[in-house]
Amino acid sequence: MKRFLTLVLALMVALCAMSFAVAEEVPALKMITLGNGQPENYAAWIEKLNPYLEEKIGVKLDVECIGWGDWGNRRSVIINTNEYYDIIFGDSGNLRQDVAIGAYLDITDLLAENAPGLLELIPSAYWDACRIGGRIYGVPTYKDSSITQYFVWDTEVLKELGLEEAAANCHTLADATPILKEIKEKKNITPFPLTKDGVSQIPFIFDGMGAGLTGLGVRYNDAEAKVVKVFEEEDVMAQLKVVREWFEEGIINADAASTAEGPSYKACFLAQGWSSAAKTVWGPNMGKELVAYTYGPTILSNDSVLGSVNYISVNSEHPAEALKFLDLLNNDSKVRDAFYYGLEGDNFEYTAEGRVHKNPDSSWGMAGYTQGTFFTVTPTDDVEFNQWDEVRELNDAAEPSVLLGFAFDTSELNDQITNCKSIWDRYHAELLTGAIDPEQGVKDMYAEMEAEGLNDIMTEAQAQIDAWMATK
Repeated sequence: MKRFLTLVLALMVALCAMSFAVAEEVPALKMITLGNGQPENYAAWIEKLNPYLEEKIGVKLDVECIGWGDWGNRRSVIINTNEYYDIIFGDSGNLRQDVAIGAYLDITDLLAENAPGLLELIPSAYWDACRIGGRIYGVPTYKDSSITQYFVWDTEVLKELGLEEAAANCHTLADATPILKEIKEKKNITPFPLTKDGVSQIPFIFDGMGAGLTGLGVRYNDAEAKVVKVFEEEDVMAQLKVVREWFEEGIINADAASTAEGPSYKACFLAQGWSSAAKTVWGPNMGKELVAYTYGPTILSNDSVLGSVNYISVNSEHPAEALKFLDLLNNDSKVRDAFYYGLEGDNFEYTAEGRVHKNPDSSWGMAGYTQGTFFTVTPTDDVEFNQWDEVRELNDAAEPSVLLGFAFDTSELNDQITNCKSIWDRYHAELLTGAIDPEQGVKDMYAEMEAEGLNDIMTEAQAQIDAWMATK
């Protein structure tokens, strides 16, 4: 009996050890993303999510959500110090630079086996934007990945002043001038208040080539792909002059160039997104009924895609599992909703009709656009339509930039680009808010940039573009 009991005990110990080993073998993925900081109910959220992930794909997750104000510095430290992570969000045009220092994993050969759903979901053009040397280094989130700009108006003001038709037919800055003048005169308000970011939409029809230098680019539909000084272009200068007129007329606030935060209410503003966001996002945020009309074409570019990508670390111990997770995140509505809305039973509930009802008294800290597609997000119960249908239609109809898939190698131009960026940073607020004469301001800005090597940047960019175009 003693021998039998000994054997039983040994067997139990062995089984416990095996169970522990199995539990330890479940990969724990480290994901770094962006938002309002770590959610207050994160512990409860991840405790509910992880069993589902283990059941579906055999992984656990640990998420670090970095706050907006800390994002740039914190992310730079992570990338440049080889701090461990499996998946990290990227919202800038630094793909080539980050790949050059060996930050991201080449996932080209891993996608088909580990993330077939991603390849089916995301169109090929979006993958092209994530290529360096023909190899794929990131998973685009595939949301409003094309760029569409809108005039957004206070519906009540338009109705009161009889300006509804005029606003509906307003598709340029110049078109808006008489409308804004009338609103200012009759409502005695500053109708188009700005912060120091100014009318940043002005140069959006130019592809920035991934250089991060706003004053330089290629017009998105230029078949010759000529690199130009964006603000010297006739149509761009015309828009800058309109903004200058608005500033002088008091349509724009006098302190715009030095203001970091604008007022909560705006009778009119420009925004990137989709028209129904006026009802689902912009209007609720302002507490007003708003309407949106397009400003310019819908464009798909490297910049628009690379504004929201998830990358896998070259040092990840679980790259296949990381891709499996991103596949599930993008294609499983339960997982996607958890990231987009938060904790079921706290931040939101599912209705009997299969919609999402958000708890008005709770907030969720993770930015909804950072993790994956919009197209598997469950619509909320406060609208009769699915806003993501419009987003998909815009993406499908978008005109691709002539440079889609091109990546500018700036490794030999880091000093010149850094110095030119610094000059742009000094000028852009005053130029884009109308605080200075645009002709003189643009002339002075480019003169300073040329002294810091702007022409060298342009020459090298054009050479690389020409070589790339010759291979197409």
